[in-house]
Amino acid sequence: MKKRASWVFSLLFVGVLCAAYTDYDSAKQKLDRIESDRLRSGTRVELTAREMTAWVEHEAPQGVRNPRILLVAPELASGTALIDFNKVQRAQGYEPNWLMSKLLSGEHPVTVTARVRSARGRATVDVQKVEISGVAIDGKTLDFLIQNFLLPAYPDAAIGRPFELGHHIDKLDVQPASVGVVIGR
Repeated sequence: MKKRASWVFSLLFVGVLCAAYTDYDSAKQKLDRIESDRLRSGTRVELTAREMTAWVEHEAPQGVRNPRILLVAPELASGTALIDFNKVQRAQGYEPNWLMSKLLSGEHPVTVTARVRSARGRATVDVQKVEISGVAIDGKTLDFLIQNFLLPAYPDAAIGRPFELGHHIDKLDVQPASVGVVIGR
């Protein structure tokens, strides 16, 4: 009987240890390795959608709830969340203007789909479609919103233009199963 109890205790202990190591911990560890700038050229670090979702859940600003990352196809990713735009702006120290606070009051389901292209240490993110509360925004309307609302609020956002990846990253290989971070230089 003692042998069986010892075996059950050991199994429970291993289960607790495995449960303690979460997708967030895995993603954080991988990102820390990348940011250490010590990975050898040619190293590939894989981040799954679950790991990225767990990281975003943990790091999301106030006003963003239930974020999810979906890897749709090669170079194509999508993200969903419930967003209270007024809370997000206030958390960043801005007071939303009267019109926007009325139009965007409360929590809204948001989906963003983007194409991610990268090579030689640079990447370009092209937002293809945004859906807010079931209303699809794309084409010229999306371009207008990006230019007149997103970029003034977030001037460092690199939407539709190349930007440096940093940390010796050569490319981001977005695939349906994971994103491969390939180290170069």
